[in-house]
Amino acid sequence: MEYVFLYAGQGSQRVGMGADFYQEFEAYRKVLDSLDITIREKSLRRLMEEADLEELSDTCITQPCMAAFAAGVTAVLKEMGIGPAAAAGLSLGEYGALHAAEVFSAKTYVELTANRGAYMAEASSVVDFKMTAVLGLTGEQVEECCNQCSDFGYVKTVNYNCPGQYVIGGEEKAVEKAEELLKEAGAKRLVPLKVSGPFHTAYMEPAAKKLEKYLEETEFAKPVIPVAFNSIGGFADEKQSIKELLKDQIQSSVYFEQDIKAFLEEGYENFLEIGPGSTLSSFVKKTAASLGKKVNVISIDKVSDLKKLLENS
Repeated sequence: MEYVFLYAGQGSQRVGMGADFYQEFEAYRKVLDSLDITIREKSLRRLMEEADLEELSDTCITQPCMAAFAAGVTAVLKEMGIGPAAAAGLSLGEYGALHAAEVFSAKTYVELTANRGAYMAEASSVVDFKMTAVLGLTGEQVEECCNQCSDFGYVKTVNYNCPGQYVIGGEEKAVEKAEELLKEAGAKRLVPLKVSGPFHTAYMEPAAKKLEKYLEETEFAKPVIPVAFNSIGGFADEKQSIKELLKDQIQSSVYFEQDIKAFLEEGYENFLEIGPGSTLSSFVKKTAASLGKKVNVISIDKVSDLKKLLENS
């Protein structure tokens, strides 16, 4: 069975991620051992397995560590004959999708995300910002509330996760005003998020410019499978440059709900999330349910998840 491979975004990292895969699978070890990136004099493997959550959640550490984990698990799956029919990811995870589509190697994948993380961290200290998850409203209702707050500062919908679950972000005062309007509009819950930067907002423009320059110097191959992109909420046409889409993504809203709808409309039914975590699996199920469609969704976070998949195949 072939699956749409889905790759987790920043925020799903956990202490010790990948340690069981490293112990059990040579394909995973080969990927991790081939990476010569060190951050603060520590290897990625050491950071993944030994760093506390605070250090692991530092953007410039999180991104390459999650990429290393995803690349290693992808290698294990492919060695077992479990390959992607298509791919997508949430924000950072989009790079995992492109690696699965053979656009670039595991080494390039991790190096790209290491630089992306550094650029985003550097751009994150420019404003007092806030991000809040909004539950129980439509995307249009959330957008309307944000639009009404322009006099209070910059605020927008930064993540379209799934029906009934969106994230707003921007200047703290504007976000707080939007929260008031969202409550009045009937939001079931408003959940402040602990984030390390105003990601997917206009404040990421300096990071986007640096990333653009780095991408220009990086060789990309043509994807061998369909990939859905966050910044456009679906599949790119031949005229749209992947590098341009990646540059845009860092400062544009993430249309993950629309990505999943695009797969469902094309008839894809089987999804495999490569974590850590299982957040995307929940998004897929909720999006499919909103369209009255049935899907098969599997999350791979630990070796035990992979063994369960193999037993049921």
